[in-house]
Amino acid sequence: MSIWGKILGGAAGMALGGPLGALIGAVAGHFAVDQKNDGPKSDGDPSHRDDEDVTRQIGFTIGVIALGAKMAKADGVVTPDEIAAFRRVFRTAPDEEENVARLFNQAKRDVAGFESYAAQLARMLRDSPLVLEQVLDCLFVIATADGKVTADEMVFLRRVAEIFGIDTGEFARIREIHLGQDESDPFTILGVKHDTPLDEIRARHRQLVRENHPDMLMAQGLPQEAIDVATEKLARINAAWDQVRKLREA
Repeated sequence: MSIWGKILGGAAGMALGGPLGALIGAVAGHFAVDQKNDGPKSDGDPSHRDDEDVTRQIGFTIGVIALGAKMAKADGVVTPDEIAAFRRVFRTAPDEEENVARLFNQAKRDVAGFESYAAQLARMLRDSPLVLEQVLDCLFVIATADGKVTADEMVFLRRVAEIFGIDTGEFARIREIHLGQDESDPFTILGVKHDTPLDEIRARHRQLVRENHPDMLMAQGLPQEAIDVATEKLARINAAWDQVRKLREA
């Protein structure tokens, strides 16, 4: 089911409430959706999810769009690469791009500050820290699309992480994952020190694989876009482990 079918008519905005719900409500009447194919499923449908799961999926999607729009304003420039990355994260069908653009542009104009969006997500997902980390991952994918993260974007990302309750060390680990293998420190990606014993690093690698496995995030009700980002992230975690292991065994 398309995420836009779940937003149909603004019902999702009422379910979310707060600034994210208001954002949906501001543009819901303009959404173009195929009600026949994308409308809400009936309770008798075995694929129907409970309200909490659907709300989480919608909150994640709208949250990334809203924060991505605010981040685009952070450095005052929206580059073609950033727009392409945004579309890659959401992999929208041609008939859905207009919907994403409406939300993106409304969020840029919205008087609500990005902190209010981030705070609402933090409250909504307070029992799902891995999902909050995935939101930050998506924002990093967008920020790094043009080959660099500007100082203003990094300040923005650090502040979002702070609101999410992600500490300095964990933020460094997430940041290194998205800098690329040629620039990043594999030890930092794994969240360990350079002198950490190999057995402890191996255990840490296994923990990160469990926490970031796409199946784990799928079980948390995240949309396919988040699963795709998680798959890329897991590949970088595994590459970091291979690099550390080769360094130690050399």
